[in-house]
Amino acid sequence: MPTAASLTPPNNDYHFYYLYILFSGSPQLFFKHNKKGVRPPGFKKVRKYKSFTLKQAGYKFLGGNRVKIGNRTYQFWKSREIEGTVKTLTIKRTPLGELFMVVVVDDAIDLLVESTTGKIAGFDFGLKTFLTCSDGTQIESPQFLKQSLKIVANASRHHSRKIKGSSNRERARKNLVRKYEDISNQRRDWFWKLAHELTDKFDVLCFETLNLKGMQRLWGRKISDLAFGEFLQILEWIAKKKNKLVVFIDRWYPSSKTCSHCGHVLESLDLSVREWRCPTCQSVNGRDENAAKNIQAVGASTVGLGDVRQSQTAIAV
Repeated sequence: MPTAASLTPPNNDYHFYYLYILFSGSPQLFFKHNKKGVRPPGFKKVRKYKSFTLKQAGYKFLGGNRVKIGNRTYQFWKSREIEGTVKTLTIKRTPLGELFMVVVVDDAIDLLVESTTGKIAGFDFGLKTFLTCSDGTQIESPQFLKQSLKIVANASRHHSRKIKGSSNRERARKNLVRKYEDISNQRRDWFWKLAHELTDKFDVLCFETLNLKGMQRLWGRKISDLAFGEFLQILEWIAKKKNKLVVFIDRWYPSSKTCSHCGHVLESLDLSVREWRCPTCQSVNGRDENAAKNIQAVGASTVGLGDVRQSQTAIAV
């Protein structure tokens, strides 16, 4: 169970990494092939590393929100009390230079929320609609990056116009980083609230396994703005805390091409087609809602809550 805390940074940046002496090349490779033009190993730049992890050694928690790392003592602010046995301690540094301490503990007491609704739902991700639920509910994404593109572009332009190495350029860089952090924080806050809302409403949530790398290549910045992967990580975490179940069905299941009424499968369905009529039962299927219903049916059959024709392999987490 991770616990985050802000750490007061030392006066010298190098104190953050004084525990590590890392080389940019392999000493063994150099001494073995030094006659073949291999460059000697050099020290890696301090700013290249953003975090390091200590495993049950090299640190000691003192009283008064203080921690001793190596021979130095640092003061930190706790976001929550540290309960249980500390397994690892990770120090992270943000692009703004802020330091955070993440503590992973074992044998901590977790309070599970018991709120059984007895409901199961399937969800289909989309580019226009963030989530389409099998009950017909549609959830639109605020697209925080799209809303702030002008602000980010203006900050990026100011940064690029400053002289490299100058204090003005560093000030402009931090301003640009703050803009991106604001967008990330807004998106993450919305994800947490949405995940709590969905887990309060449903006990079993079914999703289709996504090929995020392929979607990123096709649609680029829009996929980054929607951040499906980050939302699923948050949802799985909250579902586990609340004793709910998240089910992923096979990515190759034809959820959009399968009629949710009779099970007929189309040979092909272009992405631009948002609604189609089934040639067998003549029912009209909305692309996203139909896919969500099929995902729900396959997910229900996977966890033993129902039986569905043409069901595919699914993974329950």
